[in-house]
Amino acid sequence: MCSILRVDDCKTLPQPYTGASSSNLNIPPFLLNAKILDFSTLINMIFTLAGGLGIFLLGMKNMSDGMQAVAGNSLRRLIGAVTNHRILATTVGVIVTCIVQSSSITTVMVVGFVNSGVMGLAQGIGVIMGANIGTTITGWILVLKVGKYGLPLLGFSAFAYLFSKGERWRYWAMFLMGIGMVFFGLEIMKNACATIKDIPEFEAWFARFNADSYLGVLKCAAVGCILTTLVQSSSATLGITISLATQGVISYPTAAALVLGENIGTTITAFLASLGTTTHARRAAYFHVIFNLFGVLWITLIFQWYIRLIQTVIGVDVSESVTVDGVESFPNVVAAIAATHSVFNIANTLLFLPFVTPMVRFLEWAVPSRSFKEKPRLTDLDVLILETPLLAIEQSRKEILKMGDGCIKMLDWLHQLMNQDEPDKALANRLKQREQILDTVQDEVAEFVTGLLSSGNISHATAEEARRQLRITDEYESISDYIANLDKFDRKLRRDGFRFSDSQRADLGQLNDNVSQYVAAVHAGLANDNRNVLAATNAAAKRIRDEVKSLRHKHLEELSTGPMVPVVSVAFLAALNAYGRVRDHAHNIAETIAHGK
Repeated sequence: MCSILRVDDCKTLPQPYTGASSSNLNIPPFLLNAKILDFSTLINMIFTLAGGLGIFLLGMKNMSDGMQAVAGNSLRRLIGAVTNHRILATTVGVIVTCIVQSSSITTVMVVGFVNSGVMGLAQGIGVIMGANIGTTITGWILVLKVGKYGLPLLGFSAFAYLFSKGERWRYWAMFLMGIGMVFFGLEIMKNACATIKDIPEFEAWFARFNADSYLGVLKCAAVGCILTTLVQSSSATLGITISLATQGVISYPTAAALVLGENIGTTITAFLASLGTTTHARRAAYFHVIFNLFGVLWITLIFQWYIRLIQTVIGVDVSESVTVDGVESFPNVVAAIAATHSVFNIANTLLFLPFVTPMVRFLEWAVPSRSFKEKPRLTDLDVLILETPLLAIEQSRKEILKMGDGCIKMLDWLHQLMNQDEPDKALANRLKQREQILDTVQDEVAEFVTGLLSSGNISHATAEEARRQLRITDEYESISDYIANLDKFDRKLRRDGFRFSDSQRADLGQLNDNVSQYVAAVHAGLANDNRNVLAATNAAAKRIRDEVKSLRHKHLEELSTGPMVPVVSVAFLAALNAYGRVRDHAHNIAETIAHGK
């Protein structure tokens, strides 16, 4: 063409497209170098890593759910054993976190308990420190060199989970299935990370994060913190870290620094959970942040000495490699990372243990109490506790027991008011207020238990217990309504210038005592989980029913033998009916406890 056109014209012809400049688009060079990078390899690595991480996280959740269901009663007893004794509280935190397989769940649960007033700040601090130790169990589980058995374990336990008839066996199978998924997911992530070595630019990018200096340690810790904050799971970032380290993509010191940062990142879960809660709950969440942040700061000052100590103590050579099918890996680094994580948290806890009381004072100073009442709810229930269904159902049970105590007190107050010539207005107002409180408590318990049922992650036994609790709260609320009505009958008569006769007051007083004793016996059966309470209280229930019939018959006979003010007659019959209804609702509670209707 240039032979026909002038040379100058050739300069104006369209030139072939040679691609945009990486400097103009700010794209990493390894993404533009087609000779070095096969995009399908990169995409395959990302997808494989994401899939492995998903299986790993699902396995952690199954492990947690399975252990919570199997160890439910023990878990409840452990939380109940928490006292202000700092070592005991720390021990409980370790054990509970080992069971639920997540420090985030434990710390969020502690924030919920502190928020509701069930647990004091000092108790919560002890449990949080223990949770940081307990969460290191994940690393030691991964130390077990059974990765190749992860898939068979997953398969066999899945069959057991699907075909087991016993619920307890199904949850054991879920726990084992979770372990299999954790190891299988870790193997998948390791294989994905091995692909990084085939991309020199990608591997060079990881090499930028090297904990060979103090600044490098801080940079790696910051990366670990950010990653954990984003995925909201220190177990996930730990799995990724171990996968990268075992494939030699990152060194052991870099992995150790990342793990330290993950300790800070995991505090974001409890911090977010504390937003909008009471001052005590926010103090507990802030302690979690301070505890981990301070720990990371002091350990980074001696980091190089620390990682050398770890290698000496556990006696492994992290640089020792194993080649399988042409793929080089460093299996010893897993134990070193697990030890780094555990020793750090144990040392940090030992450092903080003597200063729990000063720390409480500091938090009270740093986060001052508000001038107004912070607790908008009457119950000690908190939605944060729903993370652990077995503890949540126990907490709602405690609120139901308080409702029963309130009904028994109302019957006692009613007896006092009926026998007073001039009723105590303060006591009458207290009785009326207690009925209103129990109405609100029922609403809060029903909302809480319904939320627990709708979560979908509870065992059949827990779901049955939740449904029983819904019925019992309704029965206690109905009892309080009828007791309040009995007081209304007496007050209305007094306003109209009438009273029950001495004989009627004596009869109602005796009936009130019998009903109160019956309600107390049923309530004791609920408190002690006595499945024989229905049979044990049947005779008393029949006596009350016969007594109501007898008094009604006696009253009708008195009407036929002499004059009686109509409003007094109506009020007396209404009172008998109310006592009968109190008896019926208490009987329903006894049936529910006995797993009847």
